[in-house]
Amino acid sequence: MPLNRRKFLGKSAVTGAGVALAGAVSAPGAQAAEGRGETKRGVKRYAFTVMGTTDLHGNVFNWDYFTDKEFDDKDHNDIGLAKVSTLVNRIREEKGRRNTLLIDAGDTIQGTQLSYYYAKVDPITAEGGPVHPMAQAMNAMDYDAAALGNHEFNYGIPVLRKFEQQCRFPLLGANALDAKTLRPAFAPYSMHRLRTPFGRDVKVAVLGLTNPGIAIWDKANVQGKMTFPGLEEQAAKWVPKLRSMGADVVIVSAHSGSSGTSSYGDQLPYIENAAGLVAEQVPGIDAILVGHAHTEIAEYFVTNKKTGKQVVLSEPLKWGQRLTLFDFELVWAKGCWKVEKVGAKVLNSNTVEEDRKIVRLLSDEHEKVVAYVNQVIGTNAAEMTSAEAPYKDVPIIDLINHIQADTVKQALAGTEHASLPVLSQAACFSRSARIPAGEVTIRDVAGLYVFENTLEARLMTGAQMKAYLEFSANYFAQTAPDAAVDPAKLTNANGTPDYNYDVVSGLAYEIDIAKPAGSRVTNVRFEGQPLADDAKFVFAVNNYRANGGGNFPHVAASQLLWSNSDEIRNTMIAWVKAKGAVDPAEFAAVDWKLTRNGTPVF
Repeated sequence: MPLNRRKFLGKSAVTGAGVALAGAVSAPGAQAAEGRGETKRGVKRYAFTVMGTTDLHGNVFNWDYFTDKEFDDKDHNDIGLAKVSTLVNRIREEKGRRNTLLIDAGDTIQGTQLSYYYAKVDPITAEGGPVHPMAQAMNAMDYDAAALGNHEFNYGIPVLRKFEQQCRFPLLGANALDAKTLRPAFAPYSMHRLRTPFGRDVKVAVLGLTNPGIAIWDKANVQGKMTFPGLEEQAAKWVPKLRSMGADVVIVSAHSGSSGTSSYGDQLPYIENAAGLVAEQVPGIDAILVGHAHTEIAEYFVTNKKTGKQVVLSEPLKWGQRLTLFDFELVWAKGCWKVEKVGAKVLNSNTVEEDRKIVRLLSDEHEKVVAYVNQVIGTNAAEMTSAEAPYKDVPIIDLINHIQADTVKQALAGTEHASLPVLSQAACFSRSARIPAGEVTIRDVAGLYVFENTLEARLMTGAQMKAYLEFSANYFAQTAPDAAVDPAKLTNANGTPDYNYDVVSGLAYEIDIAKPAGSRVTNVRFEGQPLADDAKFVFAVNNYRANGGGNFPHVAASQLLWSNSDEIRNTMIAWVKAKGAVDPAEFAAVDWKLTRNGTPVF
């Protein structure tokens, strides 16, 4: 049955916690059947399946805490580990429990109000604190291993370490190194034995790799503590070791996309989305579970340049919408097991009901979070929505910028930079965000800012701000002056996500979408006058952008004037609480607009 918070089942049961050791060997546990093996014409064969998830982002149930109802999208996908658990149970029953492994490719403990609540409101790090819901669910599902994602570091290393202690499976990160010793700070790999009918177990190694961008995106949490070299470099180091240790099969769980691109430009010498490069450059890998990119890749083959061998990659869709299956076929040859064939596919979690065991296990935690996000914190004079935010200046984005600018002005009061004007950037993180007229709850505000970004103040010039705006305008598709304008086709040019289109408050400007990228921003004005190149501003900007996320020009190299360790989301909630009443008339203004040869598009 679908999750309904008013008819929610059962009471929670806290799972036990175990410490993962580097290079730990996991026993197959209580499993149903002997290995899937057969002998034909004297040749011994064995088959097994590796199941994979990625980018779960704190989703246990098919529930949207920002809308307070079951999750749904235009494709009617479902989300959450409770759905995935049903799929996993079916595969284990079909294949035989002994012939399966379950792994994850990272970004587990951030993304929903459920995961936020147990990191910040009722933190797992408190003395006698709770067990993280994601640890409880994944333990109950008998995960065998999980790679670290970049968002694992959002709440700081102590929260991550506590989560690690609570998991009964290892968190893997071969390229997450201690900054002083340069030794692995987490287990680099795990080794698993699958029993066959022929007396010779199959040894399956899972190598975990995480994203080098952590050094930029979570600089405040990891600088001086951990370092994150490239995936290709560390895979080349560890894969031969795993083979020398007797691994018959090597699987990489990589929190890194397959495109070979980076969002942070040349700020790091390492590629952000390097999974395909790992397959291409490092011999000895049989399959890669891909994460980070939030795309669906059922099956994708990459040819290794050194061996000519085909390596299969698969990325299941985020939040538990899909489950990857790697199906391996092995043959016994010359005294050892050899991979004869491997393929991949994905299963859709919207085809099954939620696992009642997981629902019962975490009912209390879910109810606590639902009550928390529905707390009323103020009132709003007029409804605001983000439906048109990607292509129009709308009040709901102005609210973010207004709060950020106000916060920075107060923080810099009495300092040498107090007299400088404050500009602010914001992006549309969700096209379905809405703050209703009337009572405003925590979830209304939290739904407007779905990332755990924090706020910084940077010193920027007028010329740098023009370049910043020009880069942001790459988001729009070039549209001829006489062409019909379809909002659905106007944005996300070259795959640019909504969160990488920034609007800037405090300036007035136009974006001419008839012009090619690089020459679109026109008529930039400050207080009614053309913006001077040498003008100086304080720029209120989130830490993701300030640290190079999206590769926007100048900001990462600019002078830091102030920073805050609290999430912008919390800053906004506190601002609304303190003010008590929100009125768009006090801050909403049309500061930017799309044009074609000077004529407004809308």
